[in-house]
Amino acid sequence: MTVILNTWVFEALVKQGTSQVALTQHVADLGADGIEVRREYFTDIAQETAEIGKLAKQLGLIVNYSVPDEVFTPTGELNPQLPTYFAEGQAMGIEKIKFNTGHFDRFTGDLAAALGQLPLDQIEMNVENDQTPVSGTVAAIEAFLTAAHQATSADIGYVYDLGNWAFTQGDAAASAQALAADTHYIHLKNTREEQDKLVTTADLDTGIYDWRELLKLLPHDVPFALEYPMATDAEITQQLQLLRAEVGD
Repeated sequence: MTVILNTWVFEALVKQGTSQVALTQHVADLGADGIEVRREYFTDIAQETAEIGKLAKQLGLIVNYSVPDEVFTPTGELNPQLPTYFAEGQAMGIEKIKFNTGHFDRFTGDLAAALGQLPLDQIEMNVENDQTPVSGTVAAIEAFLTAAHQATSADIGYVYDLGNWAFTQGDAAASAQALAADTHYIHLKNTREEQDKLVTTADLDTGIYDWRELLKLLPHDVPFALEYPMATDAEITQQLQLLRAEVGD
């Protein structure tokens, strides 16, 4: 199996000023297969993307890219920033780039032409269920993926984010079943209610979801990412071992 560490795992270090370049080495030292870089954590994008790309290649790490932006703007246009995000990804040598769908429901243009502007033959684009009613429903994701697969032969897929279903009050099991065929990547985190609000926990085994049962509904031949803050390397190592023991090699 392939296990990626999303850099949210190192939230405390990032807040202390640790760069994602340094975290690339840290991910390798912890024994993960790759790093998922978060765009919002950059301080100097041009410099850091180039350095991450060089270092990850030396270390043999997979690099994926999480971009907190949408494919379609609120007016239904293809996001004009997408080529920039793909160029940043190319500098890092990424395999996958992840967005939110956004307002595909308002798109009225030529989808084949729109997607044809992007280097989808070089980088796999995925959309994730986020924590909004716009992009965080099965219907919204299915609508975009169905249209995209009709418009292009590019391998556009879906990132199943377990913890986010709690925030949209979605059915995590039914969603897994509905979207399993399009699932190219799985983000794992658990969620619980704390003082009348939902919070992400630091342990897969703590929260409202039985993640082991849910994984039975999803493919196992795709990469998995741990995506929740943890305080120590010991905790990260334990969670990596927990996941690997369940899914296997």
